[in-house]
Amino acid sequence: MLYQKESMQIKRVFAMGQKGIQAAVIKEIQDEVDLQNSVEVIRKAFLTVAGDFNLTEKNAPTNPAFITLSKLQELKAKNTRFFGLFERGSQLGFIAIEKGPDLTYFLEKLAVIPPVRHRGFGAQLLNFAFEYVKKQGGRTISIGIINEHAILKKWYTRHGFQETGTKIFPHLPFSVCFMEKSTI
Repeated sequence: MLYQKESMQIKRVFAMGQKGIQAAVIKEIQDEVDLQNSVEVIRKAFLTVAGDFNLTEKNAPTNPAFITLSKLQELKAKNTRFFGLFERGSQLGFIAIEKGPDLTYFLEKLAVIPPVRHRGFGAQLLNFAFEYVKKQGGRTISIGIINEHAILKKWYTRHGFQETGTKIFPHLPFSVCFMEKSTI
């Protein structure tokens, strides 16, 4: 069960865990320390997917499991907004939100570290992003995921996303599924 107390800069999330209600905070990632911690969170979260789909730095160098600080800094320089989910001062999750053309926003690198998955933190990051995009005047949220990742596709579908197409990129060992959700 999840409870929220909102502010756009910081959002407090309450999740029912094994030890009762626990507070988590979603805040914007702005300093270098949090940026470096975000790299670790992203890598840890996506490493499980890389293992499941036999992804390596050689066959999928752009996969978030292999992200570097410099690549995250490049994204930030393009005005992509980064948000982290923190509990008791430790970063457990991450999401990037990039303004696209027209009124479309792209969600990237939604990550929750494996030990705290299935506690609703991914859904809270997604809900936070949805509200953020809506307040920015965005009309559509778009994502790209591994098409063959049926569990993840089903999760996004449960959260209101609809598949809009798939594409095979010659440099990737999987096809990409594009999904969208309207904020209206």
